[in-house]
Amino acid sequence: MTDIVPQLVDWYDRDQRDLPWRRPGVTPWQILVSEFMLQQTPVARVEPVWLTWVQRWPTPSATAAASAADILRAWGKLGYPRRAKRLHECATVIAEQYDDVVPSDVETLLTLPGVGAYTARAIACFAYRDRVPVVDTNVRRVVTRVVHGRADAAASSSARDLADVEALLPEAALAPKFSIALMELGATVCTARAPRCGLCPLSECAWRSRGFPASASPARRVQRYAGTDRQVRGRLLDVLRDNDSPMSRAQLDVAWLSDTAQRDRALDSLLVDGLVEQTADGRFALAGEGG
Repeated sequence: MTDIVPQLVDWYDRDQRDLPWRRPGVTPWQILVSEFMLQQTPVARVEPVWLTWVQRWPTPSATAAASAADILRAWGKLGYPRRAKRLHECATVIAEQYDDVVPSDVETLLTLPGVGAYTARAIACFAYRDRVPVVDTNVRRVVTRVVHGRADAAASSSARDLADVEALLPEAALAPKFSIALMELGATVCTARAPRCGLCPLSECAWRSRGFPASASPARRVQRYAGTDRQVRGRLLDVLRDNDSPMSRAQLDVAWLSDTAQRDRALDSLLVDGLVEQTADGRFALAGEGG
C-alpha cells in the first residue's frame, strides 16, 4: 500500500474542521474536558458547552472547587450525566494529587476517574504529542476499509485494532497530526452510513479496490432515545436543574406522567448514581443541594 501519511496529513491541513479544542493555547486539561464531553455526543452539541465550561473553569482546581450541582447544571443536555460527575472527580484528583497538571503518560491517566483506554491515549497524543495509537469508532472503520477491505469493523474493539494503527503511525513528530487526521477522515468522509468516497484523499483503499463489498454483519439497530429510561432521567434532571432548592415528590412527578413505574425506576437510578439526593424531609435535589 502507498504510504498514506502524506496524503492524509495534506488533506487534514486543507480540510480539517475548526474545532476549538484543536486551537493553539488549549491546555491538556481543556483537551481532557473535550474528550469527556465527546463520548457518545456529537461535536455540534459539545462545542458551545465546552466553550462556556473552559471559560468558567479553565483548570482542574477551578473545576474541583465548583459544587456538584453547578457541574450538573453546566453539563446541561449533553446526556449521560454520570460523565459530568466523573469529570468533577477527575478534576479533584488532578488538583490534589498532581498539582493541577494533567498526567502525560497513558498508565497514569488510566488511574484517573472516568478515563478509559481511548481517553488516556487521546490525551497523551493530542495534549502531549506522544506517539501512541488512538483508536475510536471512526478510526476502526477507516482502518477496516482501507487496510482490510471490509465495510465495517467488528462490533467490539480489540488489541488488533491498536496494532493496526500502530503499524500506520509515522515518526514521532508527525504521529499526533496523523492520528487526528485519521479520526477526522472517519468522522467527515469515511462515515458509517454514507461514505463520501469521491472526496477521499487516499489513492489506495482495499475496500474500494474490491468493489465496496457489503457488510457481512447484520445492520446495527439505531439506539432509540424517546421513551427510554435515559429520557426520563433527563426530564427529572431538567426539573431539578431549573430549581436551586429541594423539590417535593409531587413537584418532581410532573416531569413524567405517562409511566409512573418507569419514573420511579429512573429516579431511583439517579439516586444510586449520586446525581440526585433526598433530603431528611423527603424532598429531592441535585447532588450537593440536599442540605
